[in-house]
Amino acid sequence: MALSPSQNRYLRSLAHDLSPVVLLGHKGATAAVVRELDLALDIHELVKVKLSGGDKDERQAQIDFLIEGTQAEKIHRIGHVVVLFRRNADEPKIALPR
Repeated sequence: MALSPSQNRYLRSLAHDLSPVVLLGHKGATAAVVRELDLALDIHELVKVKLSGGDKDERQAQIDFLIEGTQAEKIHRIGHVVVLFRRNADEPKIALPR
């Protein structure tokens, strides 16, 4: 599901006050982390993830792995924090603007 620019801005504004739900440790993004993130996205739809240390390319590889494993969309990224969104098809919790 491709988001429009206005929907992306709206989700960024909602994510501003969120605390990271998933924190990656020194092992980075693993299959276990993907499963936990999948559950968090089912419950919250909009999730902040704090990435482990490393250079910019390593963090981008972690983000790509998480997005591929959960089929989520990247809303925003600043430094070591990324915001991911995936609509819950059964019970949507966030009403997106058109």
